[in-house]
Amino acid sequence: MWNLLNHSIIHYKLSLMKKFITLLAFLVISGIVYSQQPADKGIMKEGKPGYFQNTIMKDVRAIDDSQQPAQTEKRFQADLSGKEFPNKVALYQQEWHLPPVSQGNSNTCWCFSTTSFLESEVHRLTGQEIKLSEMYTVYWEYVEKAKRFVKERGHSAFSEGSEANAVTREFKEYGIVPESVYSGMEPGRKFHSHAKMFGELDKYLENIRTTNAWNEAGVISTVKSIMDHYMGTPPATFDWKGKQYTPKSFLSEVLKLNPDDYVDITSYMQQPFWQKVEYEVSDNWWHNKDYYNVPVDEYYKALKNAIKNHYTMVVGGDVSEAGFSREAQVAFIPSFDIPLANIDDNARQFRFSNGTTTDDHGMHLVGYYEKDGTDWFLIKDSGSGSRNNDVNAPEFGFYFFRGDYIKLKMMDFMVHKDAVKDLLKQFNK
Repeated sequence: MWNLLNHSIIHYKLSLMKKFITLLAFLVISGIVYSQQPADKGIMKEGKPGYFQNTIMKDVRAIDDSQQPAQTEKRFQADLSGKEFPNKVALYQQEWHLPPVSQGNSNTCWCFSTTSFLESEVHRLTGQEIKLSEMYTVYWEYVEKAKRFVKERGHSAFSEGSEANAVTREFKEYGIVPESVYSGMEPGRKFHSHAKMFGELDKYLENIRTTNAWNEAGVISTVKSIMDHYMGTPPATFDWKGKQYTPKSFLSEVLKLNPDDYVDITSYMQQPFWQKVEYEVSDNWWHNKDYYNVPVDEYYKALKNAIKNHYTMVVGGDVSEAGFSREAQVAFIPSFDIPLANIDDNARQFRFSNGTTTDDHGMHLVGYYEKDGTDWFLIKDSGSGSRNNDVNAPEFGFYFFRGDYIKLKMMDFMVHKDAVKDLLKQFNK
């Protein structure tokens, strides 16, 4: 009995020793590998006029010479010298999407990205390829902002920005039309430019605030007249392939989209996890509280599984980082910021709380690629920075995001509820 017990103790000690040696070897090897990886470095780099100044604003100034060229400035950026990235579209498993469309000189990325996403959803659900009108939704979003501005007596935000779920909300309320039916483009322009229009709208509403002229019918009538001048009046009915539709009947009968089928997932600590919460940013001007808030590991896992299971999605977050390169069209987190292993709920919240993560751009995530065990995501973009290359190149209008950038800097995503049904089940417990 004693010998058997003594033998067991010896065997247990040997087992512990083997585990310790294995762990020690792993740590040594890991340290060697880590030390062999060159640390990222930063440089001060002066920006050069790109697609925005050379193409979009050239078109704008041809009609409106009050729009002056932006001044270039030096920015701190990651040094990309000697680095290679998977920044070729052909490498990626892509889900169907229409070619990238420029938002021009309008701060409407929220609508361009979500409209692109819903076009992909129409194709996924029905097989149809239909270009939808971004400006139809933008028009009615301004109307709804003006209504709330009046209701809140000027205490509701009125700006060009909004969120992805504003698009599904306006689809539900006003329907949608094809782009060929309503482009919202000013005559003579190649690109949308809302600077003058928004200036007039903003000045008018500020006057309403000053004079306390809170007559909703009168305000909305004037807001519409200003937009009708610049964008044209959206149609109440239209013909499509030999049949007449209203925007709502087109949504239900042709597109077969149900706006209630789309959900928004976020991840930040200032609201309770595993609850539906308000996304507390200025572009959520109507204070929507339908965001499913989950820990970042669950957030990232759900996003990655969705695209690998052939669902595209809208992503929104920060594009002003040192690792965001419009030159190479890539986004990654440099080692001088934070190591990948340290990206957690605290790291995300810290940056959101101190303002270094902002909600400044929405994009359409359409593809996935794994390189040497690292996740990369293909991003279709309406902004000008993704167009600072050959207009005929397949990469024109795209970015390539490394997984760490998604995990740290993309604050929310919208996707079809079926793509995240396992995640949503946990909210019903």
